[in-house]
Amino acid sequence: MIATNYLIVGSGVAGLTFAIKIAERFPDRKITIITKSNEDESNTKYAQGGIAIVTDETEDSYQKHIDDTLICGDGLCDVDVVKMVVTEGPKRLKELIAWGAKFDKTVKGNFDLGKEGGHSRNRVVHHKDQTGYEIERAILEQVHQKENITVLNHYFALDLITQNNHCFGAYALHEKTNEIIPFQSDFTVLATGGIGHLYGHTTNPVIATGDGIAMAFRANAAIKDMEFIQFHPTALYDASAGSKFLISEAVRGFGAYMRTQKGLRFMINYDERGELASRDIVSQSIDLELKKSGDDCVYLDCTHLDLDAFIKHFPMIYERCKSIGIDIAKDWIPVVPAQHYLCGGITVDKNGKTSIENLFACGECSRTGLHGANRLASNSLLEALVYSEKIYDYLADVSIEKSQFNGIISNWESAEKPKISPDYLAKMKVQLQLLMRQNAGIVRNELDLPKAKEQLLHWKNEMEEVSKTHQISVALYELLNMITIGNLIVQQSIDRKDNRGGFMKV
Repeated sequence: MIATNYLIVGSGVAGLTFAIKIAERFPDRKITIITKSNEDESNTKYAQGGIAIVTDETEDSYQKHIDDTLICGDGLCDVDVVKMVVTEGPKRLKELIAWGAKFDKTVKGNFDLGKEGGHSRNRVVHHKDQTGYEIERAILEQVHQKENITVLNHYFALDLITQNNHCFGAYALHEKTNEIIPFQSDFTVLATGGIGHLYGHTTNPVIATGDGIAMAFRANAAIKDMEFIQFHPTALYDASAGSKFLISEAVRGFGAYMRTQKGLRFMINYDERGELASRDIVSQSIDLELKKSGDDCVYLDCTHLDLDAFIKHFPMIYERCKSIGIDIAKDWIPVVPAQHYLCGGITVDKNGKTSIENLFACGECSRTGLHGANRLASNSLLEALVYSEKIYDYLADVSIEKSQFNGIISNWESAEKPKISPDYLAKMKVQLQLLMRQNAGIVRNELDLPKAKEQLLHWKNEMEEVSKTHQISVALYELLNMITIGNLIVQQSIDRKDNRGGFMKV
């Protein structure tokens, strides 16, 4: 067993910023971060667009950012949470800069602010088209400078240790030795990111399998708004790829047009904001256009834009397109919607507290009330920064008491059991992803959802039996977690009776 004061599961911006702050506040306390991949592999790393923050109060205002967020959330945002997150943004940006994160500036030295779908003003602070990568780099450097922070790569969290609605840590699989190790902690923070690979076609990295939410659900934590899945409208179309390369929202903010294969600029037929409508509207519009035409994709037309300016702003996107033979000066970029973000998750209060004592959640795995039925572009990094601060503020004033845990640490040893067939797991994963795309995608059907629920229940029972007779593995538990998440999405989709934001049921 490993004992620690603070256990953080996940190494994205949410978990790392909390770790830095609590380590500085309590240099004599132990902070342990476990992550199932390398420390720099997280959804944060792949965030291209930036952070939506009001930095120019002559052209912008907190109220305008608040209003844009509320409009995008389609009546389901928590207004107090929106106000709190928006108004605290500038402080969190100053912190990032103090930690060494660099953001693009104009020749006059002001922030070079981008504009994305759903925003009424230019307010997205960015580092070219690799903002998440830059933030992750800067905060990891800070983490490594703290002697009381231990980062353990390739430790896969299996389940929470709970008793009487209190969390006392988590069990984790050491992926190199296959040993299952209990981490006993005074406080546990889940910062495990999203669910993208439940859908297969996603902008998320392969580690995004909903592990934290599934663990919290098994521990009876409150989970809400799972039906609100955000599909990014413009992922680069590649029929052979699972993970999709994201063509940032900022490209449309930069002036790109959306066209059908025949050249029609269709977005103006769906929303007066045209290409700059919010993600839910653009994705649903593309879905309808593709169903009407039978085409495989629509297109982003950048041919009228200043090429040098485009390359300066979006070097990674330009190079990726060039590498597959797309010259954006004369070719349109083929795009399709792909799963991008989960607006719901583990229910937390304004301090990041879950419904389980001593368990906190932050970032995409949490449901704060900021996003409502649809997240406003570039509000996710902002939410993670603000809520990691809120968890820190709360725990900075909470004394550590002697552990009240008097249960038995489970014996998970499974070395004597046979290994499960990788082909079996891979085949079931493909079937699960297909089911979710067909039955719980951009537009859902009243008749398909109950059938999906029945199939998911069957797979859940099958996988639970398999897990009793075979060695525990990352692939096995990821599949179990994804089936759990699928059940939550489908059930909460059945329960929702009105179409809002990113949720459409016919």
